[in-house]
Amino acid sequence: MSEASPCLNCGACCSHFRVSFFWGECTSAGGIVPDELVEQISPSRVAMIGTGCKPVRCTSLVGEVGSTVQCSIYEKRSSTCREFEASWVDGQVNPDCDAARAAFGLQPLEPAFEIAELQSA
Repeated sequence: MSEASPCLNCGACCSHFRVSFFWGECTSAGGIVPDELVEQISPSRVAMIGTGCKPVRCTSLVGEVGSTVQCSIYEKRSSTCREFEASWVDGQVNPDCDAARAAFGLQPLEPAFEIAELQSA
């Protein structure tokens, strides 16, 4: 796993969940998410292109899920993406992270202290 972020070796959430958010986050409304990367899903909500139907894959995801990935608009990503945390980043499991990883045959993340203990044993 990446020492910087386990997300850089995963990307499962970007290929498992619909990424929807308030349209006001789009550039045309004064936000930062590029308009050309979203589609309208209701009068007040948009979703990242590629996340509204199966198979899901956010148009901004670059790389191979479970290997090396990155978000091509990382600095301009929506609040939905900014608020989603990998399991154990905040000291707690994120069941949604684990579910997305499981959908791709990836093991759940382990708490960092347990990984460090196993490596030193």
